[in-house]
Amino acid sequence: MLSRALVLAFALSSADAFSPDVAFRTKICSSSTSLNFFGDALKGAFSNEDNLGKAQNAGLSGGPKVNENVTMNGKPVNAVVGQKVSVVAASARVRIPYNCKNGDCGTCTVTMNGRKQKACQMNIPAGKCAINTL
Repeated sequence: MLSRALVLAFALSSADAFSPDVAFRTKICSSSTSLNFFGDALKGAFSNEDNLGKAQNAGLSGGPKVNENVTMNGKPVNAVVGQKVSVVAASARVRIPYNCKNGDCGTCTVTMNGRKQKACQMNIPAGKCAINTL
């Protein structure tokens, strides 16, 4: 764009600026931007917007499935089915030691319904769940 302006300024400031072909040179240098392809391609992009109806809520329709039968060290806690045990323990302020958080070291071992499990790997089940730290 700057080079076109310089060419135009040079053409107008030259000695033959008053010659008849100056108008021709300025017409060649100036151009307009045309959106032939994009204008036609996107012309009808939002034409059916009125036919969609009312927008639906994008969140969960019934909310998250909460398990109210979860206890940590005998204390009832709020937990969502499928949530990591480590997250539930942190929200309940129950201290569980961690080293790797990958399930390799076994530092975060807890008992879940009487079985030893790794808190960083296990999820909250849908049924009754009693979690105790070691």
